Amino acid sequence: MRQSGFTLLEVLIAILVLSIGLLGLAGLMASSIRNNHSAYQRTQATWLAYDIVDRMRVNRAAAIASDYDTLLGAPAACAAAPVLAGSIAAQDLTGWKNLLACALPAGDGAVAVDVNRRVSVTVQWNDSRGTLGDNAQQLRVDSQL
Repeated sequence: MRQSGFTLLEVLIAILVLSIGLLGLAGLMASSIRNNHSAYQRTQATWLAYDIVDRMRVNRAAAIASDYDTLLGAPAACAAAPVLAGSIAAQDLTGWKNLLACALPAGDGAVAVDVNRRVSVTVQWNDSRGTLGDNAQQLRVDSQL
């Protein structure tokens, strides 16, 4: 009794199992890259939030006088050399908003100082690539002047 084609069937099954495994690995890599990029954006948002808090600590009198207060609005376009004019607080805010626009997709920020000298910084950006459709991500940092 002779069996022919049995080895060919084993090879085809092995190729099928290998291809399913490789497709799973490719999906895992795509998910890993997406989540890594999202984590990178959260890191940038954290760094930028602390950046404006540090700028406010340097210019404490203006920060206490609410010169740094700003709201979320339409995200600015990233400029290679933003025009810095006005007070130090205005220059800091212009530079910070430009950094947000350059470092984060649709990056924008808000700053609020209350009467107890507590600072609330909100950074917002579009993370639809990392969160599979959830566009607006926000990070809030609270600090004391």
